[in-house]
Amino acid sequence: MNILRIASVLLVAFTIAACSGNQPTPLPEMTVWKSPSCGCCAKWIQHLQSSGFTIKVIDEPAMSPLKSSLGIAPEHQSCHTAKVGNYLVEGHVPAADILRLLQEKPAIIGLTVPGMPVGSPGMEMGDRFDPFDVIAIVSSSEQRVFARHDSADWETH
Repeated sequence: MNILRIASVLLVAFTIAACSGNQPTPLPEMTVWKSPSCGCCAKWIQHLQSSGFTIKVIDEPAMSPLKSSLGIAPEHQSCHTAKVGNYLVEGHVPAADILRLLQEKPAIIGLTVPGMPVGSPGMEMGDRFDPFDVIAIVSSSEQRVFARHDSADWETH
């Protein structure tokens, strides 16, 4: 092999290595179960997609049995349920908090925003904003605050 050919092969190899090292790790696909008629769920899914998530949507007419089978306690429930990696995500959790979850990889079951707080992703209603907490479900009997949102600060993450 001549020196020019070796130099070309090395140049291509270094270019590929340099380019692949600069690319972010792709996010895992998220599966979202939602009621077929839920509009706020569709808006939450759009919020996630705009943050780079690929979403597999499953319209589920019987959400309560699904939530029970996944072990989501009634006090943690909201209108839709998702799974990303090994974590459950319940309700209107901001994409920034899910990204943080995937980066930090804490030993928890998942995140929840119980209920449907006005102003959370998918629940935007004009200028109204009700502060809400994102709760980390550590176990069936233990939870802690993962993030607090006193304004729509999740929009800027």
